[in-house]
Amino acid sequence: MLVESPPNPSPGPIAAPESAAPPGRHAVRAAGLLVAVAALVLVCLASIAIGAKGLPLADVWHGLFHYAGSSDDVLVRKVRIPRTVLGLIVGAALGLAGAVMQALTRNPLAEPGLLGVNAGASAAVVSAISFFGVTSLTGYVWFAFAGAAIVSVAVYLLGGSRSANPVRLALAGTAVTAALYGYVNAVQLLDSAALDRLRFWTVGSLASANMETVGKVWPFIALGVLLTLLIARPLNALEMGDDTARSLGAHLTRTRVLAMLAVTLLCGAATAACGPIVFIGLMIPHLVRAITGPDMRWILPYAAVLSPVLLLGADVVGRVVARPSELQVGIVTALLGGPVFIHLVRRKRMSQL
Repeated sequence: MLVESPPNPSPGPIAAPESAAPPGRHAVRAAGLLVAVAALVLVCLASIAIGAKGLPLADVWHGLFHYAGSSDDVLVRKVRIPRTVLGLIVGAALGLAGAVMQALTRNPLAEPGLLGVNAGASAAVVSAISFFGVTSLTGYVWFAFAGAAIVSVAVYLLGGSRSANPVRLALAGTAVTAALYGYVNAVQLLDSAALDRLRFWTVGSLASANMETVGKVWPFIALGVLLTLLIARPLNALEMGDDTARSLGAHLTRTRVLAMLAVTLLCGAATAACGPIVFIGLMIPHLVRAITGPDMRWILPYAAVLSPVLLLGADVVGRVVARPSELQVGIVTALLGGPVFIHLVRRKRMSQL
């Protein structure tokens, strides 16, 4: 007996990986994001309460909501709150910049510090101070933007542009970074006034934070954050390769231009405010992917929350381990990030064998 088989269904559009995720995946990610926000709140409280002088939570609360002008109130309001707020926005900026750079270059080792973006901003700011007499943060920001943009393009070209691979980009970034920091050190040695102004800034520090600094850099960082959120979907497509991205309707040139503009805004403003702080943008995106998977729509919010957790946590550690002085946050993040970078390079090499 012949049995008529059902006709083959016509092939429809290929479902995106996200649609195949288990129904509870979104709920798990959302719950994880809430946990990350809670961790950020705790780290912010620690940043306000812990320092060369420890403050009990009652004094922190009094300084926050019942300011009366006492020394502890002044310490909370005028010193530690600006430092914490600046750490929040700078940490978010660096984490988002790292995530965008890794997606844009399809390079797991991409990071503003490793690819020379921070070094370019630093070299431009040092030049502005030493040769043009710039002393205001507003001036630093514009020079930092220019330096970050120029070096981003230079490293991309030196790394082979479209034929670039992670190792070539990392080597190009390392070479450019070494050359630029050699230039920075030379300028400082030849200009004692520049050395006095920049000796803490060049290692990355939140110690000189104030609300004026926050007020001048947050609009640029906010614009960079907005751009990264707008290009989350195109970056998802871009990570699959140019041909696949085109077939999915992504506009490659526009996405790349907006991504580089976002990275320049984020890194330029962050570096102008605090100096070069490395490895935040390397470590956090890798941690986030282990939680969220490859979807940039989740990676970016997680990175924006967890990067300040790492930066402020490193800042608190730096204040505790060297009491009554402090260890600059850029040194602490470098000590934490170095082993992570070595692990990622070794894992990348093993995967290519």
